[in-house]
Amino acid sequence: MERHIFKLRAYILFLVRAVCFFGLIWVFDVNARPVRTATADPDSAQLFAYAKEKNAGREGLLYAWSLDGKQWNSIGTALAFVKSDYGRWGEEKRMINPVIIPKKEGGWAAIWQLSPSSEGPYAYTHTSDFYTWGRQEYFVKLNNMDHSIVSEVKNSLSAQHQVMLNGETVKGTKLKVSWTVIKELIKHYDLAVLKQKQWYERSVDDDARFPGLQPLNVRLTPRTALSKPISDMLVGVFFEDINYAADGGLYAELIQNRDFEYKLSDKQGHDKNWNQKTAWSVDGAEQFHIDSIRPIHSNNKYYASLSGSGIFRNIGYDGIALHKQERYDLSFFGRVPAGKKARLNIRISTKEGKVLDETSLTVADKDWKKYQFVLTPSSACKDAVLEFAFTDVQQLDLDLISLFPQNTFKGRKNGMRKDLAEAIAALNPRFVRFPGGCLAHGDGIENIYHWSRTVGPLESRVPQRNMWGYHQTVGLGYYEYFQFCEDIGAYAVPVVAAGVPCQNSGSHGHPLGGQQCGIPMEDMDDYVQEVLNLIEWANGDKNSTWGKVRAAAGHPEPFHLKYIGVGNEDLISDVFEERFTMIYNAIREKYPEIQVIGTAGPFFQGTDYVEGWKIADKLRIPIMDEHYYQTPGWFIHNQDFYDKYDRSKSQVYLGEYAAHIDGRASTLEVALAEAAYLTALERNGDIVKMASYAPLLAKDGYTQWRPDLIYFTNTDVRLTPSYYVQQLFGNNSGTEYIPVEASYSNAASDVRKRVAFSIVKDLQDQSFIIKLVNILPVAVNMQLELDQLNVKGDTALVSQLTGKLESKTAKPEEKIVTVDKLKNQQLPPYSLTIIRIQPGAK
Repeated sequence: MERHIFKLRAYILFLVRAVCFFGLIWVFDVNARPVRTATADPDSAQLFAYAKEKNAGREGLLYAWSLDGKQWNSIGTALAFVKSDYGRWGEEKRMINPVIIPKKEGGWAAIWQLSPSSEGPYAYTHTSDFYTWGRQEYFVKLNNMDHSIVSEVKNSLSAQHQVMLNGETVKGTKLKVSWTVIKELIKHYDLAVLKQKQWYERSVDDDARFPGLQPLNVRLTPRTALSKPISDMLVGVFFEDINYAADGGLYAELIQNRDFEYKLSDKQGHDKNWNQKTAWSVDGAEQFHIDSIRPIHSNNKYYASLSGSGIFRNIGYDGIALHKQERYDLSFFGRVPAGKKARLNIRISTKEGKVLDETSLTVADKDWKKYQFVLTPSSACKDAVLEFAFTDVQQLDLDLISLFPQNTFKGRKNGMRKDLAEAIAALNPRFVRFPGGCLAHGDGIENIYHWSRTVGPLESRVPQRNMWGYHQTVGLGYYEYFQFCEDIGAYAVPVVAAGVPCQNSGSHGHPLGGQQCGIPMEDMDDYVQEVLNLIEWANGDKNSTWGKVRAAAGHPEPFHLKYIGVGNEDLISDVFEERFTMIYNAIREKYPEIQVIGTAGPFFQGTDYVEGWKIADKLRIPIMDEHYYQTPGWFIHNQDFYDKYDRSKSQVYLGEYAAHIDGRASTLEVALAEAAYLTALERNGDIVKMASYAPLLAKDGYTQWRPDLIYFTNTDVRLTPSYYVQQLFGNNSGTEYIPVEASYSNAASDVRKRVAFSIVKDLQDQSFIIKLVNILPVAVNMQLELDQLNVKGDTALVSQLTGKLESKTAKPEEKIVTVDKLKNQQLPPYSLTIIRIQPGAK
């Protein structure tokens, strides 16, 4: 018996020693994992929430944690767990003295100051997990908040803690939370860091990323039995008057400030030389001033008043570009209030004084009269001027002075610059979204774009400040937009404000600032009616109230409007939801055939995105507008973004997107990332109905946003690699998607993600279209199992875009090949290849 007890004791001792030995290994294995003992995780820890004072908290809410309240550990140093949405990006969005307090009903509330003043205003939002946040609300005074938390907020503000973090003293809120909260925040941060690392991958670094990579062999096998119908209007264009896209750009008017309505406020006082005389000058005149007594129209209050002798000159938009022997319509309103006739010599000349054409006339009427004639330059000139020479004038009033080419797109009066319009038409867009963008909902409620002010005679339209920092004449108005859509065979997709201004607005219309307010509720019925009037103007009978306005402009037949966007990447607040719902319900009740496009904010994630989709689910909005500008790496690593969308809910319009790199260059690298993503949109064409790159146009010297699809001067048009990607997809769209099974000789995830493809069928002409994208530094040997498609044609048109990654001028080349040669082919490194198999009997 004792022997057995001895053996048992020895065995127990062995187990204890073994446990101790392996425990020491666990404790000291510092290379494998953090030091820990057999002790379990702590039950709780202190969470410290703060914002950096250095930049007024624009980096957003940051966290640190501690077990003892002395040693603090950052949960990242750059990841904001929530940012302030108040004010302009870059200038405001401040988070000052944030505090976090528990809510009685559960979760946590965050409150912060929006200015250094303790008097307010304040922002409020809430969370249940410290990284998923609800809508932000804004209060002029702290006492305007829910009274149940006001006293606690005041106490927290007055008792903020200071801790030493990374060698810096920071001020914020201390909270006791469970250790699970800390672990989840660290996990959230680690995942964000991992994603950021992927998303910032650049193809220019591929030599280091793929050392020794061999050419890839890929076999594609179509699965025709799984084919599905997809949207027939996937690729369109989005036009916004940014970068001087309209006046001085697509709108063919050659005279700048033709109606003397420029104002210092257009540029918010930043340019003291920007005023009602901009682009105009007088040589030798006794007097040139701006007046407003008895204007042509109350909507165009100002005009030029001249006296004495001199030459009244306009330089256009950095010069007036003229073509030899082409005809230009010159028109203006003139009068001589005192009754003494004014003799004018009107000419177009070079800067050096060479006259290219001229005419003479006499203004004799005391009241406004319109004068019209044609000038034909004897030679081309890229920087001509328009001159009115006058002598011994007592008083001559001039307004709405226009020089317009007759050779516009489709020959339209008051139409589009031909070369730019042709470049847009060549994209073969299925729709055109206009007039914005942020332009549609404006910088403050008084700057909202009102469609009804942009139709009718030019002198009756209401010009206004362009929120991008210049002036819009609205010569390019809703009639011209709709006419252009009709001319290129595209659906018109007008966007109206949702009763709120742009979330990037400054201080307008509300004590708190632009984007946090809305049209006053007592005025919303009138605004809703304005939106309904738009639909009547577009679709109503020519004898209806607004149909008559359309017919009077020259279009008695309806425009057949089908889609209307309400809102644009708005701050999804209670103010927004209330007004959007009013507009949406009114349209649905009166015009149930119109498909309303809602908005899900400016990003692919975050509060606006989540809350926007909640409204979509609640109201059953037909289509939701999503926007995101991301890195090429994001587009490469998120090709499955729409694979997981619920097909029973709203369809998607990807209204604004583009790949951005440092410097915002328009290169082949970004174009190929966009091409890969477009194949994913085609794969998801049953849920993604529409997509449009943004922005469309940018004028050299006036580019506020990059990259853009088309760059131009007064005389030239430059098409980017991204333009050619859009054009290739626009000209090779299909209505049926054919899934593909792929096998790879190298199955590494990073390799597979850089080879994208789609196969669609154009049911109209029975063509099969194969799109292949190679974003690898090596060739891809592609084997196509074409027998699965039951191809009936013998030849195919192959379009290929390739070149150096940094190329800004790469353009596609085309060739005709036999179908048999397509079965095995080599895709060059960094290339987009589109194969259109021509229909025909075999």
